[in-house]
Amino acid sequence: MKIIGLIGGMSWESSIEYYRIINEVTKERLGGLHSAKSVMVSVDFAEIEEMQMRGDWQQAGQAMAAAAKSLENGGADFMVLCTNTMHKLADEMQAAVQIPMLHIADATAERIKANGIKTIGLLGTRFTMEQDFYKGRLEDRFGLNVLIPDEVGRGVVHGVIYNELVKGVIRDESKRQYIRIIEELIQAGSQGIILGCTEIGLLVQDGDCEVPFFDTTRIHAEAAVEFALND
Repeated sequence: MKIIGLIGGMSWESSIEYYRIINEVTKERLGGLHSAKSVMVSVDFAEIEEMQMRGDWQQAGQAMAAAAKSLENGGADFMVLCTNTMHKLADEMQAAVQIPMLHIADATAERIKANGIKTIGLLGTRFTMEQDFYKGRLEDRFGLNVLIPDEVGRGVVHGVIYNELVKGVIRDESKRQYIRIIEELIQAGSQGIILGCTEIGLLVQDGDCEVPFFDTTRIHAEAAVEFALND
């Protein structure tokens, strides 16, 4: 089994889920007392969030590249960045190391296409919903039609992530707001919904709406195990 390299801390609430899912899936696949071989580098999200808010993506890229180098030096065979938004800096990270990166958007798109879905709703941070590094990758590389909430909806989704979910705060009112926004995306033609922030799965789950959810945390973690076990 290859050694899975995890870059976590963005937030640690979702990083816990990555570690749990990766080891549960490894045990399911291999049985017995097996668990995943892994190393993790965890950053201080307060520092990363400050860089995001002031738009200092150069410094953020340096921090992510340093984390990638630490993983490589720690013996990881490939990288799993445990967040959607910071995949904005995937190219900078990949350029810093020789080991490959398992991109969260690629793993998610492959799962969506395997389900025969062409029009998909996307929830995430403003960066993920509005910028081309994620939405554009889904459209250009995989031919998906990606719908996002309106301006007000994007503000709600983003605000709940940064003010509540990354702090482990789960509120019924926020869930109701998310469900309303999801239903608007369904009415606009979405055949499924990408939970495109690794904390959103803490708030809404399959069965909350009539279309399937694609939880990027679970999809990415499962893809990591598949990659680690694939010779």
